[in-house]
Amino acid sequence: MNPMVSQLVKTFHGGSKCCLPVVLWSLAAWVLLLQAYTSLLRLPSHVPEPYSQWKNASHMFYHDAAEQTAEELDAEMIENLDDNAQEKVEKVEKWNKLEKSEDLEETFGAVAPVEPATTAKALEESKELLAQRRLAFLFPGKTSVIDPSKVNGSEYGYFYPGRTWLDSVGKPIQAHGGGVMYVAETQTFYWYGENKNGATIHPKQGTARVDVLGISCYSSKDLWTWNYKGLALKAERRDKSSDLYFLNVVERPKVIYNDNTKQYIMWMHIDNSNYSKASVGVAVSPNPEGPFEYVGSKRPHGCDSRDMTIFKDDDGQAYLIYSSSVNTELHIGPLTEDYMDIVERGSKKALVKQRREAPAVFKHRGMYYMVTSGCTSWAPNGALVHVAESMLGQWVTLGDPCVGGEEGFGSITFFSQGTFVLPLPGLENTFIFMADRWRPTDLRDSRYVWLPLTMDGPADTASDDEFEFPPWLRVSIHWYERWKLPEGWDNLHPVLTSL
Repeated sequence: MNPMVSQLVKTFHGGSKCCLPVVLWSLAAWVLLLQAYTSLLRLPSHVPEPYSQWKNASHMFYHDAAEQTAEELDAEMIENLDDNAQEKVEKVEKWNKLEKSEDLEETFGAVAPVEPATTAKALEESKELLAQRRLAFLFPGKTSVIDPSKVNGSEYGYFYPGRTWLDSVGKPIQAHGGGVMYVAETQTFYWYGENKNGATIHPKQGTARVDVLGISCYSSKDLWTWNYKGLALKAERRDKSSDLYFLNVVERPKVIYNDNTKQYIMWMHIDNSNYSKASVGVAVSPNPEGPFEYVGSKRPHGCDSRDMTIFKDDDGQAYLIYSSSVNTELHIGPLTEDYMDIVERGSKKALVKQRREAPAVFKHRGMYYMVTSGCTSWAPNGALVHVAESMLGQWVTLGDPCVGGEEGFGSITFFSQGTFVLPLPGLENTFIFMADRWRPTDLRDSRYVWLPLTMDGPADTASDDEFEFPPWLRVSIHWYERWKLPEGWDNLHPVLTSL
C-alpha cells in the first residue's frame, strides 16, 4: 500500500484517540506535502514536440509533412500503382460494389476475388513507392552533386537546390542553420554553420539530433566554390559544465564584424539536450576564420531564447532577434556597442501568438524585412515575410513569399527552412535566400536550398492593416531547379535559368 495512504488509514482508525478535525487537518497536511513535492521536483518542460521517427519514406511525407487529404493521397497512390496492383484494386472495388450473384463469375472469371487486405497492402506499397520517388527528388543521390573540384566550364557556378554540395576538395559542406558574412577588404565571403557530420541519434523522447562537433567556417570568392577553413568554434568533449559540451545543443550561428573593436563576434543558440536552457551564447575572434573564443551564455532580457539571428544595420547598430515565450513570439533588442552583450532595456515583441521561428532579416531601401518559418520541428512548413519601418517594429505580415515549383511545393518553403538572407554586393534588388532541407533520418545528409530572393514590384495588400498605405515592395523567393549568377554578377543582375 502507498505509505501516505497507509498512514491515513491508521489515522482514521484511531478510535477515540482521534476526532474528525484531526482527520481533516491530517488530510490537508498530506495534500500540501504532495503539492510541494511535485512542484519542487517538476521536470523542465520539453519545448520541441515529440517527433516520431521515420521508419520509411512514407512516414516522412505522409505522417509529418503532408497536407493532403486522405482522398487526395489515395487517388495519388492509385495513380502510381504498377499494373498488377492497379488491376487488384479495380477488382476489389468491383467486388465491394457487387452482391453475391451469378454475375460474379462473369465479372471476375474463375479467379477468386482479392480480399480487402490485399488492397490495403497494395496501397501501402504504392504509398511507399511514391514517397521514395519524392525522396529521390528532394535528396538526389551521389551521382547528382555540386562538385566545384571536378566541374567543367559549362556547369561552373550553377546552383542546384537540394543536391549534395561539395567543397573545394570534394567533401560535403557542413554548415547548417548558419549565415554568410562578407569582408569587403578581401572581397571574401565566409559561411558559418553547424557541423552535423556525425551519427544521428533518435531518442525515445524529443527530436533527432547529432552530438555537437562545432561551428564550421568556409570561405569563397564566388559563393559557389567553398574552401573549408576548419572548425571556427570547437565542441568540448570533457568539461560537462561547458555550454559547448558535445551532448548539449549549439545551433544557428551568425557572425558580424565590429568596426570599432576590430573583432568578429559570433552569436548562437545555446541549449541543453531537452531544450530547457533556452539561451544565447557569444564568442569572439580577431580573425574571420577563427578560432573563436567562447565567452558565455545568458537568457536575453531574462527570457527564453531558441531560434535566433543577429542583424547589423547601416549605422553600425546591431540587433538580436529570437523566438521566445515557448516559440509563441519574437523578441528584438539592440546589442551593446561592442556587440558582446545585450542592452537589457529597449527590447520589443513582434508577431505575438503567431508561433514563428528561424528569423532571417535583411534591409532594402530603408525598410526592414524578415522571413520566418512555422514551428514544426524538422518538418517543413510555410514561410512568411514581414516588414517594418524600424527594426523594433511594428512588424506587418505580408504573406508567403515562395513562388513557383509544383503545386503545394512553395507552401512548405520548397521542403526547407530558412536560415539567412544574403545581400549581394552590386545587386540592389536581389538577395540569396539560404535554407536547410532537413533530413531527420540522417541529419548529416541534410541539404542546402539557395534561391534568388527579389524585390520585384509593388506589394499586394498586407494581411495586417498596420499602415494606411504600403510603402514596401513585393518579396519573392523563386523556385529554380538550376540557376546561376552570371560573370561579373557584382555589377549585373543575375541570369536565372530554369530546367
